[in-house]
Amino acid sequence: MTFSVLARCETTGMFGMAIATRPIAIGAKCPFVRAKIGGLVVQANGDPRLGTLGLKLLEMGYSAEKVLKELLDSDGAANIPWRQISVVDKDGRTAAHTGSTNEEWAGQVVRKNLVVIGNRLSNDKVAQAMADGFENAEGELAHKLLASLEAGRDAGGQVAGQYSTALQVHHERSYAWVDLRVDEHNEPIAELRRLYGLYVPLIPYYQERPSNPSMPRDDDWRKELGIKGGPR
Repeated sequence: MTFSVLARCETTGMFGMAIATRPIAIGAKCPFVRAKIGGLVVQANGDPRLGTLGLKLLEMGYSAEKVLKELLDSDGAANIPWRQISVVDKDGRTAAHTGSTNEEWAGQVVRKNLVVIGNRLSNDKVAQAMADGFENAEGELAHKLLASLEAGRDAGGQVAGQYSTALQVHHERSYAWVDLRVDEHNEPIAELRRLYGLYVPLIPYYQERPSNPSMPRDDDWRKELGIKGGPR
């Protein structure tokens, strides 16, 4: 009961993913994304250990298709039908698997730099709407990922509704450029968009502060730059 988008920005080299589902705290188990090497989403009765292994293979230089094959070979024939996995590698090559026991509608859209996967979706147009929503959106990768989730929701979302969502973007450093979650909410995608709007002005602050620990508190920093609003 999950839909997700995994992507690479060809211009900036950023990698990111956005995901929505019914169960609580989806961001804790399914996304595996790292700067410079790529990422995976492991969902639909997924095993998070596959994500950890997939990242190691991507770091070794394996292509997306090779990573997916290795994961499926290691998982065992009894488990493969339950899994849904997407992969993007450092060069923007992509691959996906939707097991035969995933509830309808289930499937994927696979393009260069972009993979959408979903299961128990309300109709067969949701995944396509997500892919088109991503590619038609302008702006930074995080905005495009959110636009993809919104397009999926507006096309019907999933049968049981969405209550949990997450957004990650990685760029250059070992920690995330953006890492936001809504663990339980009646409108989690709208709430994630709201949180992203609050976070965007603070991205430069959190990128600089590790090497400049004498920076002022975030609220004072915003005031100095004349940035209105923001988190309390």
